[in-house]
Amino acid sequence: MKADALRGHLDALLLAVLDGRQLHGYAIIEALQARSGGALDLPTGTVYPALRRLERGGLLVSEWSTVGGRKRRTYRLTPAGTRALATERSAWREFTAAIDGILGGGPWPTQA
Repeated sequence: MKADALRGHLDALLLAVLDGRQLHGYAIIEALQARSGGALDLPTGTVYPALRRLERGGLLVSEWSTVGGRKRRTYRLTPAGTRALATERSAWREFTAAIDGILGGGPWPTQA
């Protein structure tokens, strides 16, 4: 998948992966890859700065934990993040419906 195709959608994808879950950074990357059927294989240099930006914006909160002797920062949605995700999902449905109307291959409506 072209990197340009993700432009403007990364934040929504990250919020969606964290919906109802608390994950560390690498698990977020793995979840994106798994849920996209392997189409999204984002580098850490893309994901981690976005996570920090979302945290600074109050949409995520993080905390440090130790798992198997390794320190990991885990992220979860804040109430503002949950609301932002709902807004993103609604906007996505509207966008895809509009684009499908053009690219979906159906017949053009007749003009009156």
